[in-house]
Amino acid sequence: MLRSTGKHSFTKSTVIFSLVCLLGIALTVDVFWATRSSSSSSVYSSIASNWPREESHVVVLPKAANDTDSEETVDDKANRVPQRLLSATFADIPAPELEWEQMPSAPVPRLDGSAVQIKDLLYVFSGYGTLDYVHSHVDIYNFTDNTWSGRLEAPKDMANSHLGVATDGRYVYVVAGQSGPQCRTPPTSNTFVLDTETEKWERFAPLPAPRYAPATQIWKGRLHVMGGSKENRHTPGTDHWSIAVKDGKAIEKEWRNETPVPRGGPHRACVAVGDELYVIGGQEGDFMPKPGSPNYKCSRRNEVVYGDVYMLDSEMKWTVLAPMPKPNSHIECSWFLWNNSIIIMGGTTEKHPVNKRMILVGEVFRFQLDTKQWSVIGRLPYRVKTTLAAFWDGWMYFTSGQRDRGPDNPQPKKVVREMWRTKLKL
Repeated sequence: MLRSTGKHSFTKSTVIFSLVCLLGIALTVDVFWATRSSSSSSVYSSIASNWPREESHVVVLPKAANDTDSEETVDDKANRVPQRLLSATFADIPAPELEWEQMPSAPVPRLDGSAVQIKDLLYVFSGYGTLDYVHSHVDIYNFTDNTWSGRLEAPKDMANSHLGVATDGRYVYVVAGQSGPQCRTPPTSNTFVLDTETEKWERFAPLPAPRYAPATQIWKGRLHVMGGSKENRHTPGTDHWSIAVKDGKAIEKEWRNETPVPRGGPHRACVAVGDELYVIGGQEGDFMPKPGSPNYKCSRRNEVVYGDVYMLDSEMKWTVLAPMPKPNSHIECSWFLWNNSIIIMGGTTEKHPVNKRMILVGEVFRFQLDTKQWSVIGRLPYRVKTTLAAFWDGWMYFTSGQRDRGPDNPQPKKVVREMWRTKLKL
């Protein structure tokens, strides 16, 4: 009986002791886990609070489905944040809506074409019809009667796209560029002059070196050519040359070396106003032909789009001014002067940070020459690059270029020939 009672007492004590031990272990594990989670959360919060953030627009996007780390642990997956912060320089900027009116379309669609305006006439040069077909002529639009009223054939050995163009009000200087379709290399150094009164072409002094899409302008009696891409189509050039011109002819025997542009590259606007010459936007790098491709088929390369603005003064010194509201390229003929301002329409900006696709621009920008400040004054009917801009009798016009895929997709798609206008009210 005693043995029986003692055995029962021992068993009960053992059970109680075991339960107490298990409870202690559970409490210890729980405290440890809570401490670990708190520490992990604190570390994450510390790191997240120190992530750099753009002062401009910020967009939150879901983590891409294929954007994973093969060495990710179970704990990493449990604590993974399903979103990330991305710079939104590629996003549309809020802008006033403008009332656009569609005008007669150009005779052909154009990408990477060029244009100059002389009084009430817009001369539209060459460009791609498609990547496999390039134009070799000039179409002329008459703003007085709003019709496409003329066509001129270009010289056979004049480039077809990525031209540098400038006019003195009668003569049009057409400088360098790319001959042929796709991403043909090397560029040309050939230069020509069109007399718009006689509609005759003449050869002009070739550039010291071939260039794609150089910034080109007539300033203080000299034809200035700078930047662009070098012979491989990708490497930015910073060279700056000028030559004195009069009545469509060079009055010097050779080009003169000038102060190099601070940043090289193609697809930028170049504007002369009084004693100042402005170079606006552009990019470093461009598509190149695939190695060994007999047709120079284009191969994607890394491009850096920027919104830099440089001003050259009468002492031939460059000054850095306020940048554009967003990085912008493909705007070499997308500008005009109005009311002491430079107006720029469309272009391309930084590539999308997730899918790396090209992003088109749909804003209309204004640079006030007195304050040297930028503003956004409107929106185009669609986003478009290498559009050709003009201004006549209170109306702002644009034609041609490559437009977006729709309001919700800013990637480039169709090469267009449409002409649009809106009344400019500022």
